[in-house]
Amino acid sequence: MQELMAQHGVGNQQNPDKQAAQEDAKREADERRQMMLSQILSSQARERIARIALVKPEKARGVEDVILRAAQMGQIVEKVSEEKLISLLEQINNQTTKQTKVTIQRRRSVLDDDD
Repeated sequence: MQELMAQHGVGNQQNPDKQAAQEDAKREADERRQMMLSQILSSQARERIARIALVKPEKARGVEDVILRAAQMGQIVEKVSEEKLISLLEQINNQTTKQTKVTIQRRRSVLDDDD
């Protein structure tokens, strides 16, 4: 029993170190990402993305990814204004909107006659 506890104790000491390193790397990557976005987006556009992130964080992250990729490929040469961001959001919404179709299937009872 003590051997098992010792093995788990050694593993737990290494695990927090790895977790701390991963958290530091994640924090640094997030800081770099925010710095790049602050250089690309106008203040109004950043505010709009922040409001979107409050409601739908995954959507805001996707929009940020699209903007960063476009900037890295050189497609964005000036700061993205709120109007440009709105048009980009509309394009993304049009691409991701799903059409829902509802079909109703009624069950027929054994006792019901079609006559």
